[in-house]
Amino acid sequence: MNALAKRLATPLAALLIVLALPAWADVGRDEAAAAAQRVASGRVLSVEKTEAARRPAWRVKVLTAQGDVRVILIDAASGRVIG
Repeated sequence: MNALAKRLATPLAALLIVLALPAWADVGRDEAAAAAQRVASGRVLSVEKTEAARRPAWRVKVLTAQGDVRVILIDAASGRVIG
């Protein structure tokens, strides 16, 4: 039984790590765009999946009324602005 437990320990640990990772589905593309628009009023130009600090995030480009392009990072798990 001890040998079986040793063989199952690594795959079981890997499975637990994968299940603990945040899912992309928590905050969708539209929700990320809306959050970025609240921060930088303007027109959303693009929304892309990315990573910030090794966590899933949305990268949203917004064209402001002044003509500036701002890049807003939205945490994909919580929907909070992180950059």
